[in-house]
Formats: sequence, C-alpha cells, structure tokens
Amino acid sequence: MTPRLEEALRLLRLAGRDRDTFDLLFPLERADPVALGFHAQQAVEKALKAALVHSGGDLLRTHDLVALGHAVAARGRALPVSLEALRALNPFAVEYRYDDESAPALSREAMAATLAAVMDWAGDAVSG
Repeated sequence: MTPRLEEALRLLRLAGRDRDTFDLLFPLERADPVALGFHAQQAVEKALKAALVHSGGDLLRTHDLVALGHAVAARGRALPVSLEALRALNPFAVEYRYDDESAPALSREAMAATLAAVMDWAGDAVSG
C-alpha cells in the first residue's frame, strides 16, 4: 500500500468517526444544531482531505471546505456537491462553536445530505 493511500484511508476512518457521531445525534430532537454541524463539517473536511491526498495533492492544514473543494477540483476531481453547500458548513468549524449569539441557517437535513454525498464520493474516490 502506498503512503498516499494509507493517509487517505486514515483520513476516511477519522471522517467516519465524525459521521458516526453525527448519525447518533441526528435523530435526537435535543441535539444542538451547532454540535450536529460541527461533526458534519469535520467529516466533510476529512473526506475532502482524503480525496485530495489520494489524488496526489498536498494535505492542506485548513478548515475551509471551499479551499479544500477548489484544491480537489484542481486535481481533476468533480465535487459531489456545490461550493455553496461546502461554504454553508464552514462556520461550524470555529465560528458557531464559540459564538452563542449566532444561529445556524443550515437545516439538519441539508447537513445530512452534504455529509452523505461527500462521504460516499470520497470513499469511492479512494477505493476506486
């Protein structure tokens, strides 16, 4: 196994932990949308990084999903979601976690849809 493949698989495993946490919280009405969004953002971030590394790109040390999306697209991979969908998750990485005045505008269902699309796509990209 190549080092790039090993790193991509490691990142997918880490993304899977965040997805599992999102999936556990999702059906709970009491689950805070910021907590849900954080785990969705983290899973998407790691999945994008897995696809980027697997495609030969350098691992970017950023939480910016749009920047990661651009980096992946520059490697010739079509993204499974729009840059706007990625941008909508960006504030969950830091901004919403430390600001109790902001209310996330993204629905739980939109978070789940973006998360599922990116995770499935990244899994296929790395294993294919």
